[in-house]
Amino acid sequence: MAILDSKGRLFGKINILDFGAALVILLVIFGIFFLPGGSGSVAQLGATTKPVEVDLVVRGLNVRDPQELLNKGLTKGGKTNIIIRNQPHGAIAIKSVQLLPRTILVPQPNGSVKELPEIRSNSFSTDMLLTLEGKAQITDNGPVIGPSKLKIGVPIELDGFNYNFNATVIDVRIK
Repeated sequence: MAILDSKGRLFGKINILDFGAALVILLVIFGIFFLPGGSGSVAQLGATTKPVEVDLVVRGLNVRDPQELLNKGLTKGGKTNIIIRNQPHGAIAIKSVQLLPRTILVPQPNGSVKELPEIRSNSFSTDMLLTLEGKAQITDNGPVIGPSKLKIGVPIELDGFNYNFNATVIDVRIK
């Protein structure tokens, strides 16, 4: 009896294509369940955890009363949830919140430019400077909060009970 007959069957019983497909499926199942994979956060290997401070700037936040937002949601000593690159991190402490004055650039007759306070009172646009503090894993590439690297220019979404807006990292300090 031949190992492979004229119809492509092994030992006259099993089709060689069916046998190959079953073998591939078994190897995939074995690979998924029994071989270790590269899972976990970027920061788990050779990292130490240290406290960090992160300065964020919020430009053009549309809110009716920014002072009410500071009194009810974004308060010094409170907490806010952050989302970095669509990856939720959780709650982080708010160290300080500062409303930035709205200014406008005004050209002068001699060619220079002066920065003067905005005189429009019906503008609902607000600028803020926030300082957050928390713990981050320090790697060779910098601090990592949650699953994301924390660098200048990274957009962060702040989420609370009555607010959800984006800010940009302008400074990261490792304590």
